[in-house]
Order: sequence, then structure tokens, then C-alpha cells
Amino acid sequence: MAGGGKKNKDDEKLGSKIQRFFKGKKNEAKVKLGMTGPGYRLGDAATSSSTRSSSSSSSGTSREPVKRVETSQEARQAGAAALARMGKKGSDDAAFGTSMAAIRAQARRELEAEKAAAAAAAAPPKEESPPPPVQDPERMLISGIYFACPMIGPEVLTKKEWDIKIREFLYEQLEHERSLTAVLMIHSLTKNREKVEQCVALLQRMFDNLIQNPDVEKYRRIKLDSNAFRDKLKDVEGALELLLAVGFEEQEIANDAGVMEKYLVLPADRLGEDGREHLMAMCDALSEAEPITLQLDRGMQVMQPVEASRRTELPPEIYRLTPQELKRLQQAKTEAIERGQILRTKAMREKEEAREMKTYKYAVIRVRFPNNVLLQGTFNVYEKLAEVLAFIREQLHSWEGMDKRPFVVTTPTGEKLSEGGQEETMNLMDLKLVPTAILNFAWSKPLPAGAEESYLKPEVLSLLSQL
Repeated sequence: MAGGGKKNKDDEKLGSKIQRFFKGKKNEAKVKLGMTGPGYRLGDAATSSSTRSSSSSSSGTSREPVKRVETSQEARQAGAAALARMGKKGSDDAAFGTSMAAIRAQARRELEAEKAAAAAAAAPPKEESPPPPVQDPERMLISGIYFACPMIGPEVLTKKEWDIKIREFLYEQLEHERSLTAVLMIHSLTKNREKVEQCVALLQRMFDNLIQNPDVEKYRRIKLDSNAFRDKLKDVEGALELLLAVGFEEQEIANDAGVMEKYLVLPADRLGEDGREHLMAMCDALSEAEPITLQLDRGMQVMQPVEASRRTELPPEIYRLTPQELKRLQQAKTEAIERGQILRTKAMREKEEAREMKTYKYAVIRVRFPNNVLLQGTFNVYEKLAEVLAFIREQLHSWEGMDKRPFVVTTPTGEKLSEGGQEETMNLMDLKLVPTAILNFAWSKPLPAGAEESYLKPEVLSLLSQL
């Protein structure tokens, strides 16, 4: 019992200490908030009112400062221990939060890396453009595709070289004949035929309005920023040159808001009788003019079988497609054959052959003569057989006093083709002579007795080369 009594006294002492500690804290809070004085209940209106009036009436009098209760040693130690525990918990939480954030970030990075790796594995490999093949001139059927342009000069050039030369030629001619040269420029320098047709139609309509209504001012003005000029004339080389050639002048005219705008203006004195006749002539020229055309050079070669057997590779220019497109087409064709080799019908094979032939733009035709000399020429795949037969006829030997000796050429499939036959109007694509073909030559009429057999002209035989 004595021990129990002592324990109770110690508990009472500890309880009184705790009470004194919280009472001191409460008094400190009241001093800070200025709330010393009698307390009251919020619901007690009378008490609240009297307290407020009492408080307000005594606001002028000075208050005695409330003495701060001295904190005991035990309370200070208890507070310090509580603060230490709070600080430790906060640091532990911060460390825990930081480690969790790091874990989440690391997990996110790993997931993103895994997704990127999976996407890269699933995506088809990028097809890199293969380097251009090294061409051996000694193995090429032809060195390239060349053209001639008799209107400009005797040169034989590639198409790109001719495009540059034709442009230079036309701009030089502007100094001598502006109107007709401008018309040729419109038809020759713009490859988009639809744009050319729209340009020609608009110019003819404008000229016709000027001819019919020479006194109407609006027809003599062309706003350079208008939709019609920008969409149908501006991008067609030669259109502006033709307008300047018939008398239009560049001027700046203020609009209703006072802003200066650029116009082409035709002075009224340029629409006299001569001026209107000039416009009529330009309307006719726009309708009748044709672009400057190029003629495919045959690239004629005469060779012995030894050389012909070496020259088997086709140059890239012979295809309609780029080398990369052609490679993909061949791969797709091989895969299709492997998948459906058993079920392919004759119609399917013919359709596939026709699709493949459409990838070619030019054809190389070789004619083998009975003496084993080969004559070679280059043709467009849509040229008629008549062009091939005419090319052969031009190179054949002729006998004095004898009409053109008839001949026949035989295709690899055994089909005989001759001048005047119904196949003359068929193109090389339809005859399946694309991209290369060898035709066997034979005279279809014997020579008179005593005449020496021959095939090619002497000047053509002089081109014969042998490795």
C-alpha cells in the first residue's frame, strides 16, 4: 500500500506539472492574441454584448501585463524531445519520398526504353538508297539516250542538255522577234500542258476583248496581284514577255484606299488598226504554235557478234522508273511468283509481262544479218514497227536500176514482219519487242543472176567495230 501511495503521489506530481505546462502555454496564447479577460460562450448573447461593451469602455485604460509563467525544466525537456521526434520523422518522410520519386523516375525511363526498343524491332528496316551502280561502258548496250533538234542545231545531246540549250536559244531570239518567240516560249518551256492550255485560253480571251472593245479601259489593265494573273500567267514562261511585246507597260496605280498597286497597262494609242491586227495575229499564233520537239537519236551501231555478246547491260535512262523503284518492283514480282507459282494461268503471266514492259521507256533493237553483222538502233517503246523497218531500209545496200528490194525480219518467237504488213501500225510494246529484241534479216526476193549479194551500205559498214 505504501508503494501504491507513493506511486499515486508521483502521478499527481506529474499531472500537476503537465497541467501547469499547458496552463502556461494557454496564458501565452491569450497574451499574444489580446484575449485576456473573462471568457464567454458564443451562444450567450447578453454575456457577449456586456463583455464587448465592457471591453470597449475600458479600452482607454491601461492593462497590467500578464506575467508569463516560467516553464519548468521537465517541460522544456519534454518539448525538446517532441521537437526532435518531429524533425526525425520529417527527415525520414523526405528521404522516403525522395527515394520513391527516384524509383518512379527510373521505372518510367526503363518502360520508355523498352517501348522504344519494341517499336524499333517491329518497324520495317529503313531502305537505304543503294549507291549508283558503277557502269562499265564496254558492257552497255548503248552509252545513253540522246536526242537531236534540227530547229536549233546539229548537236546530239541528252534531254537535260537540250532543255538548257532551248531556253538559252529562245531568250536570245527575244531580241530579234519578241512576239512569236514569246509564243514559242509559252509552248516549249513549261512542261505542264494543262497550265499551258489555261494560259493560252486566257491570253486569247484578253486579246479578243481588246480587239472588240478598244475603248473600254478595264480591258487595258491587268492587275499583277489578281488571281487570274497569278494562277494562269505568272508561272508560264513567255506569258509576261508576250504581253510586253504587244504593248503593255508596267505602271503603279493608286487604289481607292490610296495604296499603290502594280498593273500592266496597254496605252490607248496601241489599239489602232495595226495594233488590233497584231493582236489578231498573236491569237492565231497561240492556237497554231507547237513546242520545239526533240528527235530521238537512233544511236546506230554496227558490230560483230563478239562485241554484241559483251554489250548486254541496259543503262538507267531506258527505264521509266528510278533504279530504286525498279528494284522494289522486281522484288515484288519475285515474291508474287513464289507465292502463286502453281496457280498462275496464261492470262496472269501475260498480264504480268505487260505490267513489266510498262516500266520501260525505250527499246534497243538489233538486226542480225546472214553474214553475222549486227545493226543496232534505239527506239521509243510506243514507236510503230514502221519506224523500225524504215530505219533498216535506210541502211540497206541498193542496186542501180533495181527498185527497193523487199526484205523480212523474224522475231525471236518466229513471227515474220515486213514492209506493208498489218503489223506496221503496231507499236513495239504491243509486239513485245521491249526492252531488247533481236530480229533476223532476210531478203524476200533473190538477186538477178550475176549480182553480188550485199546487205548494208558501204558507209554503214565503215562503222563496223570489233574487239
